[in-house]
Amino acid sequence: MADVEAAREVIRRCRALAACSDEPGFTTRTFLSDSMRAVLVKITMWMSAAGMKTSVDAAGNLRGVYEGAAVDARRLLIGSHLDTVPHAGAFDGVLGVVMGLSLVESLHGTRLPFSIEVIGFSEEEGVRFGVPFIGSRALVGELDTTLLASRDAEGVTVAQAIRDFGLDPSRLADARTDANPLGYLEFHIEQGPVLEAAGRPLAVVDRISGRTAANVTFVGAAGHAGTTPMNIRQDAVAGAAEWIGCVEAHAHGTKGLVATTGRIEANPGAANVIAGRCRVTLDVRHADDRVRVAAIERLRVAADEIGARRGLQIEWSLQLDQSGAAMDPELVATLVRALDAAGAPPTVMVSGAGHDAMVLAPHMPAAMLFIRTPGGVSHHPAESVDENDVAIALTAGMNFLNELAASFNA
Repeated sequence: MADVEAAREVIRRCRALAACSDEPGFTTRTFLSDSMRAVLVKITMWMSAAGMKTSVDAAGNLRGVYEGAAVDARRLLIGSHLDTVPHAGAFDGVLGVVMGLSLVESLHGTRLPFSIEVIGFSEEEGVRFGVPFIGSRALVGELDTTLLASRDAEGVTVAQAIRDFGLDPSRLADARTDANPLGYLEFHIEQGPVLEAAGRPLAVVDRISGRTAANVTFVGAAGHAGTTPMNIRQDAVAGAAEWIGCVEAHAHGTKGLVATTGRIEANPGAANVIAGRCRVTLDVRHADDRVRVAAIERLRVAADEIGARRGLQIEWSLQLDQSGAAMDPELVATLVRALDAAGAPPTVMVSGAGHDAMVLAPHMPAAMLFIRTPGGVSHHPAESVDENDVAIALTAGMNFLNELAASFNA
């Protein structure tokens, strides 16, 4: 039976946390900001009331542990991220953390053969430093010195941001998860229209698409807009615009490929000046890494050809090269059965969006459950969930826990 009251409380908590923001009137919460501290305080209070031991690791991840029946019990991780994009909705990321907490509360003190650790990752979106997954990378020991030296718009490094928050970056090794975890489960809104179009409330994710993110800069020569003849211009914006058309055309012509040029920055950026530099962000994703890598190479060649013809130099700066990640087949099968037992059609799909699960999957068994997003709206204040869908997801989550527990005694 779906627990609508528990679902209603999950939604209420998510909306309450949405008020913790870096800017008034919107939900914008970046890595280790003051608003993140406010979120940690609220969730810590709820975790403690549920009988969990809480801590914040050196990467700013909130960790709440509900001990198993045995002292040395293996640990199931349930989590998602607590940061947001600018002007976000109330559910992306944080829903998965609050749902994990709700499942622990539903146990009412019953101890399972395994421990449960609910994790609120401090960073997944990549907004402040331009590099995503800081929180989950710390969990698997992949926060290297290069990433720690990354700077935000104010020139603050990741390492300094950690210190400014009152944490110690020299203790990052302590953030690594315990050896031999039972696995990782992430609840997340779909962030797209597929489930709604299919009339399905939930879906099990069996694979997360790989992603390449880069900054591509076209370097030409600045000049006066009225006195520089067209035939001798080295217009960086014009070159970038031609290339952006190539990006879109290549994505349209490659099945399953999505490519986005979401930000353009022209310099000097005056209406009466030919731009000498133009930086364009590139985001390319595909479920098959081979297709994604081939697309990146083709787009690099296209940029070089445009640059050669227009007298422009091309600068590439790779920001992320994240391989696709397959979810664990056994956990996927368990989650499908849990979904079926909850009365929802057992739907399986690929995630086009990146998630913390893809960082953890190479290190431990991982699974994801998508919850329908009404209207497909996400990364926007209108983002929402249906309480009945959340209730079914909570029931499926409890079914999942019960089957794992039963397997210890099989």
